Amino acid sequence: MTVTDRAMKLLKGETIDRIPLFPFILGFCAKNAGYPIATIYQDASKSFELQTFTLEQYSFDWGPLYGYASYGTWEFGGEIKMPESNYEQAPFHTRFPVNVEEDVDQLQLPDPAKAGVLPIAMEFSKLQASNQRPISIICGGNFSIAGNICPVETLCRWMLKKPELVHRIMKMATDHIVDVVRYWCEAFGAAQVIPQMWEPLAANIIISPKQFERFVLPYLVESSKKILAMGVQHILYHICGDQNKNLPMWTQVPTGNPGLCSFGIDIDLSVAIEYLGENNVIIGNIDPIALLSETPDTIYNLCKTAIEKGKSAPRGFMLSSGCEVPPEAPPYNVYIMQKAIKDSMASG
Repeated sequence: MTVTDRAMKLLKGETIDRIPLFPFILGFCAKNAGYPIATIYQDASKSFELQTFTLEQYSFDWGPLYGYASYGTWEFGGEIKMPESNYEQAPFHTRFPVNVEEDVDQLQLPDPAKAGVLPIAMEFSKLQASNQRPISIICGGNFSIAGNICPVETLCRWMLKKPELVHRIMKMATDHIVDVVRYWCEAFGAAQVIPQMWEPLAANIIISPKQFERFVLPYLVESSKKILAMGVQHILYHICGDQNKNLPMWTQVPTGNPGLCSFGIDIDLSVAIEYLGENNVIIGNIDPIALLSETPDTIYNLCKTAIEKGKSAPRGFMLSSGCEVPPEAPPYNVYIMQKAIKDSMASG
């Protein structure tokens, strides 16, 4: 099967020849081909090319992808800095659009055709389309975009003292997500677009389940319903960090038929399948730190365990790292994920 065949057949519920390997791998692709990490984020054509080389080399079954965790800062008028050293994995914010209460009044919805990184992302998606790859637009999740508009520590204080400000920012982030996905649907057709929403800042180390229910869940439901109403078939949510106490509420978020949910190492795959496996392809969740610093045997055993748990997912499973593969990860450690998949086929 080709990359697209395997991925699309999985989403259709059809039989596939092996467990797919999903790529959460960006900066590594640049270093793998001898380019600066920033190339992945600054140059759509070269980013697509470098990712394609790496995905082919390691037999990944999706992608290439374009996105990063600090999405929302630049788009709403703040500033970001591209990675320059080996210790800077992705673009990061240097000036937030909102720092004090008065800044909230100045917020305006960005133009999806012009704002921040979106012109590069659109160029990248045109390459996805012309190469018959899954077309994605990667945004932060609703709360993560809000936390990139306004420093998350300020946002958390306002939850307690100025909740109306948080709701205004959340509404702005939600409307922006809907605007961006609509723009992509108009360009490529809604049935071809698979939006990805990365939601790390909703982790319970940052906000409580009650805060998730009050400030995050209603907006996740709102944007998801509006996106699916456009004709989008599948939404991918990366439920990053320890969100175990949020999982019962995540079941209320519509994601498509099926949706896709990926997880970091803080959520056991068996628990993820219990809550979200009935309606979603489950993706995860090899520890990125292990890929960077553990032995191949350790990584192999982590993959083997994940594969055994993933086999019970009723809508399907894709093996992946739990967050982005570190750019400095030893190449053989990345290969081990595919080796574990192939060995699982041989052993039945």
